[in-house]
Amino acid sequence: MAGDDPVVRIRIDLSYDGTDFAGWAAQNDQRTVQGELESAFATVARRGDLPRLTVAGRTDAGVHARGQVAHLDVPQGLADDRLLLRRLNGRLPRDIQVRRVARAADGFDARFCGLSRTYTYRVADRPAHVDPLRRRDTLEWSRPLALDVLCEASTGLVGLHDFAAYCKRREGATTVRTLLVLDWERQLDGVLVATVQADAFCHSMVRSLVGALLAAADGRRRADWPASLLAQTQRASGVIVAPAHGLTLESVDYPPDDQLFARQTVTRNLRA
Repeated sequence: MAGDDPVVRIRIDLSYDGTDFAGWAAQNDQRTVQGELESAFATVARRGDLPRLTVAGRTDAGVHARGQVAHLDVPQGLADDRLLLRRLNGRLPRDIQVRRVARAADGFDARFCGLSRTYTYRVADRPAHVDPLRRRDTLEWSRPLALDVLCEASTGLVGLHDFAAYCKRREGATTVRTLLVLDWERQLDGVLVATVQADAFCHSMVRSLVGALLAAADGRRRADWPASLLAQTQRASGVIVAPAHGLTLESVDYPPDDQLFARQTVTRNLRA
């Protein structure tokens, strides 16, 4: 960036309703979360030469976030503006809310410093459990789902595996991931909620896992079928990707500040 003002890094914590966005990543001809946020920053900063935002996890079209994290390198004067949070939210549309903006600790990288990402997926499998007020973040499923089968089928997926069967491959990217948590519960309102946590996710992985588990839980597949697919080295044709609107990024966990540089190094090496 031009000018004499020193550049500092800020951390941005935000939430958004993904319904009307073509995903996170900026696109010239479509509305995206990154595009709206970068536009708001450019307006508030009164300059068009700010760098691109770096995000913890790029969400797909229709996917929501309650605990998304990004970072941006900005002039120190902008970072020190005590009204920055208010000014940003005043420029953003109502389906995006910046919850916190602050100077980042030394070594912080929203993407490469993350220890884990946690998502939830909501499914209403009976008419009595369908809430019209939650239609934008809850999948309505036409067949009853067995909670015990969901839990049994999920067990074999947890751990370090090659999830090639559940991912859309990207050139030069690995599909090996450590799935830390995959739990289901039926909440008081009857809605089934999956909690999925991993060190990182490859493209469409969570929705593919959910799609396979739903097929087992409604009786179309055996309970051991989702885990059996881990033996495949390419995407499984029998796995249907669950719709995007049921998925929400809940949180991104980071190490203590004094471990950020070390975590970034480890993660970059793993991705390479």
